[in-house]
Amino acid sequence: MMENMAGEETRTTHTRAATSTAERAERDTAADKAPEAGDTPGRAPMAASARSTRTWATRLVVVGIVLSALNLRPAITSLGALLEEVRDGLGMSGGVAGVLTSVPSLCFAVFGVTAPRLARRFGPAAVVCAGMVAIAAGLLIRPYAGSTAGFLAASALALMGIAVSNVLMPVIVKRWFPDRVGSMTGLYSMALALGTSTAAAVTVPMTEALGGSWRSGLAVWAGLAAAAVLPWLPLVRDRGTASAGESAPEPVREAEERRQQAPLRITRSGTARALAVFFGLQATAAYITMGWMAQIFRDAGVAASTAGLLLAVTMVMGVPLAFVIPRLATRLPQQGPIVLVLGLCGLSGYAGLYFAPAAGAWAWAVLLGVSNCAFPLALTMVGMRARTSAGVAQLSAFAQSTGYLISIPGPLLVGVLYQHSGGWGLPIALMAGLMLPQMAVGVLAGRDRTVEDEAAR
Repeated sequence: MMENMAGEETRTTHTRAATSTAERAERDTAADKAPEAGDTPGRAPMAASARSTRTWATRLVVVGIVLSALNLRPAITSLGALLEEVRDGLGMSGGVAGVLTSVPSLCFAVFGVTAPRLARRFGPAAVVCAGMVAIAAGLLIRPYAGSTAGFLAASALALMGIAVSNVLMPVIVKRWFPDRVGSMTGLYSMALALGTSTAAAVTVPMTEALGGSWRSGLAVWAGLAAAAVLPWLPLVRDRGTASAGESAPEPVREAEERRQQAPLRITRSGTARALAVFFGLQATAAYITMGWMAQIFRDAGVAASTAGLLLAVTMVMGVPLAFVIPRLATRLPQQGPIVLVLGLCGLSGYAGLYFAPAAGAWAWAVLLGVSNCAFPLALTMVGMRARTSAGVAQLSAFAQSTGYLISIPGPLLVGVLYQHSGGWGLPIALMAGLMLPQMAVGVLAGRDRTVEDEAAR
């Protein structure tokens, strides 16, 4: 009897629960179909319109990221291809030309620190848009400035635009694509590598096609920068994310915005310091490679044309790997293993340059090209080591500005060692020696932690 009563009670309870669940589902369905208080008949079309607007805005951001990345190096590599013609045309001394090759790192360090403050005031999209305008204006003005001082000033204007855009690209990625940091950083890095190698490869033949004037060969790159302005124009009023926080109540959104705007004591973070040193050492290696590798091969007996092709191979390696490495990095809790693999490739390449520079030239070029892909890895870690877009902005500015300052002496020191030793043994030993601390700080920077947590301690 008791068992029957208990069974009946259980069935009754289940029946009531099922009935209650069915009633709630029916009420929820009716509520979904019925207009809420204060709704208007046009709310559904308005929501659909808002979704469509966000979709198009996201597409514009993708186009803007790609076009902006394409413009972050041609100002430098196009000048390198025509530096001798520029020196002759402006009567530029060798010392001034040497200063000119050091200006990019200095401008990146000096102007990059202003990017977070400008982004807080005007929004990242507006600042990147202004950066593209500055690049276009500087590239258009500098060939026709008429003097060395004017050429340097116009170059600084273009480099200022590059500097703030360098810092804010990871911020844009974090804000608009928080769940796709790896793939979008890869796309951006791949476009940057493509712009770098393309400008180096086509500037001279394009100059010849335009009549042989170095002024036309440099000015033509302003057109690409002008095209990069267009996608950002509809987004200059955007101050926040495309989707984050849209469903939160207004007080919650305001509190979150205030929290994100609070500056971090970024230098308290060991991860931030490690990432800054890692960024500086990988930039040092990249600039040494771009500036001296072709000469190393030529001094080893490799033909000048072949040495140029070897340098091009090294640079082109960054195009596919810059897309693959960030995607892989975001799938790992720690990025130390990737840092070590890239570092070992660099050490192997330097060992090859020391012992058999001509015999294995193509292998060393490939290995050093793989090693130089520490740059997209560093950008990916910037996006991963901070939780908020404001944190990414501060970390990006600190790591890149400090890193570019660190990178300034490296290429100059290699030149001094080469001149005084009369060979490449000491310079290559320096390059290999710098790879060891790069690997060490890279492992520290790749640990699974955030700068917000460390700065708050």
